[in-house]
Order: sequence, then C-alpha cells, then structure tokens
Amino acid sequence: MSSSDQIQRILFDEIDVRGALVGLEQAYAEVLSRADYPERLQIVLGELLAAVVLLTSNLKIEGRVSLQAQGEAGVKILMAECTHDNHVRGIARFEESEIPDEQRFDQLLKNGRMALTIEPSTGQRYQGVVPLEGATVSECLERYFSQSEQLPTKIQLAADGKRAAGMLTQVLPAAGAGAADWEHIVALAHTLTADELLNLDNETLLYRLYHEEQVRLFEPDEIIFNCECSRERSANAMQMMTEDELLTVAEEQGGEIEMSCQFCNEVYRFDTADIRALFHNDGRLSDEGSLH
Repeated sequence: MSSSDQIQRILFDEIDVRGALVGLEQAYAEVLSRADYPERLQIVLGELLAAVVLLTSNLKIEGRVSLQAQGEAGVKILMAECTHDNHVRGIARFEESEIPDEQRFDQLLKNGRMALTIEPSTGQRYQGVVPLEGATVSECLERYFSQSEQLPTKIQLAADGKRAAGMLTQVLPAAGAGAADWEHIVALAHTLTADELLNLDNETLLYRLYHEEQVRLFEPDEIIFNCECSRERSANAMQMMTEDELLTVAEEQGGEIEMSCQFCNEVYRFDTADIRALFHNDGRLSDEGSLH
C-alpha cells in the first residue's frame, strides 16, 4: 500500500482491462472507533469499505454507493458507503459479543441477504441483490458482476483491523477482452497474497504481478471518513411522526428528544419548542442550528 487512504485507477494499454487499487488506514480507524467491534467484524468491515470505494470509483457517478448485508440473528447489519468524492463511512450491528475469527462471511448472517445500492445525485436509485453464494465478500461480489452485469471481474480484499486494501480488475464494458488475455490477468492476480495487498506499495505490487504488461497507474485520489448527518436531516426524519406524537415522546423523555447518528454517534437534541417550530415555522433551521 503506497499511501494510506487513497485510490488509484489502473488501465492495461494493450488489452481491454481496467482496474483500481485502494488502501485505507485513517478512514478505516475512524469507522472502527465508533464501536467496540469483535475482531472478525473489524476485518469484514474493512473489506466492505475497500470494496465500496473500488465500486464507486468504477461506476463514476455523482452520488453515493453502498453495500449492505442483513441477517436475522448474530450479525444484524453490515454496511459500508462511499460518495463520488470518496467520503466513506460504515457500521455493523450485532448481537453476539463473541464471533469466531474463522467464521466465513456468508455464515455471519443467518438467512442473510446483501444489496448494492446506487443513489445518483440526480436520476433513479438502483438496487441490485448480491447473492451470498461465496465464502468471502470478494466471491459474493464477483458472482454479482458475473450474473447481473455480465462483466468478468476479479476483486481481492484484505483487512487486519489497522489497514484495509483492495484491488479490482475488470473487462472494459463493450470492449470484450479476449478470453486468453483475461485468464492470464486473473491467473496472475490469484498469486497476490493478503499480506502483499496490505503492505506493498502500488507500483511494486503492479510490477510484481504485471511487469510483462503495459499498465498505467493514474494519480491517486484521497479518501476520508465523513458522515453526512446533520441536525437538519435529523429534524426532517422526525417529521415522519406527527407533532402530537413527537411532543408525547419528548414529555416521556424528560422534555426533549435525542436523535443519534448510527454511523458517527453524533447526538442531536430537540426540545418541545423545536418540535413546535418544526411544524409551524416551515421547519427551517436558523444559522445557529436551532429551530426556534
């Protein structure tokens, strides 16, 4: 990993294959600092974060991309999200205090399901179902691309609780690399170890794998942890309830309602005057962040 918290795109000049390399450290640490996650979930969250950054870079949309897996017991939610300007966040919700380190990804989620959601800034929201038919996050995503996108794709992910990294290689849409070329690229990619992915700089990694190919490595883009929660967005969410219902909840909770962000743990408080202003003052926040 040449530099933490960066993504670099790659392009093979003589065959129709593109890709990207991502490394996460500080942004990954920020995600893990929000809760006391078991070691196994630290690793899976790191892999999901690396994966969603790779997918966002590959899609080249303005908006956000998220990967979310849900289960009925044990691990309830795993989620990672990335915006087009490489702001990432992630979360896990779980019931069991101890999760075996050797437990496979698809076994973490009882009767689990996984989805890839694309939310453009303008345009229609898209959600695709990612089948939990692989032992790892990588295998599940590769099968999704094979079945839904029909694009041969190789995804390699690694995380160790301190660093997370990933590499994606994919046939260019509508280009159709020759089968032999693609098989050659994948065969070389299979030789990459998790330790190399986490510790080698990108130039060294690409030379080790593809020194016989013409590969371009583009300038890196920075990745940061950022949560887009706000007092205003919390106020908007509260309007799903009526004024009377909110006032009743506030009274039961000592005169105010607390709204906490599940991603960053920021707490927003609304007293009864805030609630009334939300319904009788156009619900607008003042410059100081108060509704009244």
